[in-house]
Amino acid sequence: MAPEIRRSLVLHSRLRRDPHTVLRRMLDRVPPGTEPTAPVAELERRIAALLGKPAALFFPSGTMAQQTALRVHADRRGRRTFAAHPLTHLATWEEQGHAAVHHLVHRPVGDHHELITLHELRAIREPLAALLLELPQREIGGLLPAWDDLVAQTAWARETGAAAHLDGARLWEAQPSYGRPLDAIAALFDTVYVSLYKGLEGRRGAVLAGEQDVMDQASVWRRRLGGNLPDAWPDAVAALIGLDETLPRMAEFLDHARAIAAAINADGYARTRPEVPQSSLFHVLLPVSGDIAAAAARELLAETGIELPTHTRRTGLPDWCALELSIGATATEFTPAEVADLVRRLR
Repeated sequence: MAPEIRRSLVLHSRLRRDPHTVLRRMLDRVPPGTEPTAPVAELERRIAALLGKPAALFFPSGTMAQQTALRVHADRRGRRTFAAHPLTHLATWEEQGHAAVHHLVHRPVGDHHELITLHELRAIREPLAALLLELPQREIGGLLPAWDDLVAQTAWARETGAAAHLDGARLWEAQPSYGRPLDAIAALFDTVYVSLYKGLEGRRGAVLAGEQDVMDQASVWRRRLGGNLPDAWPDAVAALIGLDETLPRMAEFLDHARAIAAAINADGYARTRPEVPQSSLFHVLLPVSGDIAAAAARELLAETGIELPTHTRRTGLPDWCALELSIGATATEFTPAEVADLVRRLR
């Protein structure tokens, strides 16, 4: 039997995903007589409006949405290569689907541990279908490029004839740092993908937004890949709840993330990357191996009912690991001092 979870620092904890509770919340959101297609249509309209794009499409996964966007940009330009960070989600988590399914080529840009720079982009000597930028860059601690750098890099893409595509899986979490509305950020990009289940804490799914003609082509690939689901309304309803209840709290989550990071750094046992979080996602660098940290987290859950993440990353340093914290609703129930104390127990 799984240990009972009483409190959690895990964004997608069972505390937030209990089926009975989720179904009750969804039932309250859907009035009797709702057409099955209506929630998806409403979701697409709302996200298109939030991002300032003419059209948007629901996809059952971000993997399908992003590969579709890049495929469309490649076909429209007659080019097969896209540039992206070495640790882009497409290269690290998708079994090279962009190459196996769409015959696209990933051109890694920059250092594995740092953000892409304009200088590195200008060194590329082949025509690109698209430049893919992730906001924030999850695998290196949720780092965000400065606004002027973002403007310059997306402008460079268009000057070279490439599309600018945003991996906005966590765009909701990144927006408060820029202090600009979502549509101002999205305006820098030709296409934007956003996740419905990460920061918004929905069930699953993604939305891809852009110009109408691009979305028309994307809809063809969505059908070809089996993503044109006639009964996606539960995913849409859960996402609509997230837009109503969770999206307005993103600035609060960022403030709490920064307070937690300050407490961890002041404690002295661990340190965070970055020192001051740029989004509500950041990494905690621990002076122990990943196996030791994960075992300690499991013991802590069994003893106290407090859940901490158990998945760790390598840091390149002997006997150090990185733990990802993504601050959402459940994490706001902990004071920064409590989190620092819990982190110290991962040893």
